[in-house]
Amino acid sequence: MIDIKYIKENPDEVVARLAKKGKDAKEDVEAILRLDGERRALIGETESLKAEQNKTNKLIPQYKKEGRDTAPIFAEMKELGARVKADEEKLREVETQLTGFLLGLPNLPDPDLLAGGKENNQPLRYFGEPRKFDFEPKNHVDLCTDLGLIDYKRGAKLSGNGFWIYSGLGARLEWAILNYFIDFHVGNGYQFMLVPHMLGYECGLTAGQFPKFQDEVYWLETAEDERRRFMLPTAETALVSLHRDEILTEDDLPKKYISYTPCFRREAGSYRADERGMVRGHQFNKVEMVQYTLPEKSDEAFEELVGNAEGLVKGLGFHFRTVKLAAEDCSASMARTYDIEINIPSMNGYKEVSSVSNARDYQARRGMMRVKRANGKIEYLHTLNGSGLATSRIFPALVEQNQNADGSVTVPEVLRKYLGVDVIKKGQ
Repeated sequence: MIDIKYIKENPDEVVARLAKKGKDAKEDVEAILRLDGERRALIGETESLKAEQNKTNKLIPQYKKEGRDTAPIFAEMKELGARVKADEEKLREVETQLTGFLLGLPNLPDPDLLAGGKENNQPLRYFGEPRKFDFEPKNHVDLCTDLGLIDYKRGAKLSGNGFWIYSGLGARLEWAILNYFIDFHVGNGYQFMLVPHMLGYECGLTAGQFPKFQDEVYWLETAEDERRRFMLPTAETALVSLHRDEILTEDDLPKKYISYTPCFRREAGSYRADERGMVRGHQFNKVEMVQYTLPEKSDEAFEELVGNAEGLVKGLGFHFRTVKLAAEDCSASMARTYDIEINIPSMNGYKEVSSVSNARDYQARRGMMRVKRANGKIEYLHTLNGSGLATSRIFPALVEQNQNADGSVTVPEVLRKYLGVDVIKKGQ
């Protein structure tokens, strides 16, 4: 949520920066300014009426002592009470509308981001070189099927399109990848958390995914008196609510967390010919990084998260690039995002395997997550997140980039201690 004080002091700037994200916010900002004015006027009027109530109420003992008729005073008190009640109801209505407009605004993109979408994304750096084959390479679907790593047909039989089954050595390879990710992060000082896969509405609201995107998750059927829950689309949605409604101290920060979860996405993608297999699915595995930090340490934390994502991909030996996203390609909650994109040969281009983002204080305001400074001042902290990493594109890239002419796949060295196999062969 954007600071309403900032909106009031810089309405034109807010409209201009949100326009870089493709959001025409002029009417919304005007409504926020109008509703805030109404809110302040109602608060002033209500306080004035209550003061008059107190003043009038004090006259009752005096009137009784003097033997005067108190009926006019009680009539006046009744009228004042009705006016206060009406104003308080109106105030609640105005505050609800105001909150709705504030929650509906996306985060302000950082000033250095280019306007527009994917066409204005900026590759910042490249690592390694694309794999060159001296034989006709297979795509990952054929490789995984031939080697018995993935059972696509039975996955679809169980749950429909967008689902698959890791089988045998494929399941072990998936688990090896996840273990590599987890050990890497724990070694870098991140606390490993296993969070619930079913979350309450407040988690989606704090993350900035609700209310706008609440129809894009899987909601669970619940009894009327039971808390409504949804299946988490990413562990970020849980991790950024760990300290919701809390006030931390400077010494508490930074908080560095990772979590492994399956992720559930209602919209799995287009199923284009080049996005077969597990590249887009309704359920996939991911390790997520999240940091809570002081505002002045926010940029430093962002670079750390980017470095972690890059380090994981380097460890697997992949050719990749790091891309700075244009404002409109950043998600609604984020002020800036860098994507780590790897080359999957059969897809004729780069595919994102990690998005690292800085929400600044946007999520903290929505979740009332604050820090108490050494001088006693309380302010909103910053939250950041990054994929570290998702496996659904790492797995296809791994088998394609490491395939051999005989149809086998060489296992990256960093995974061998987890898998216990150097080369994956048919019938193994």
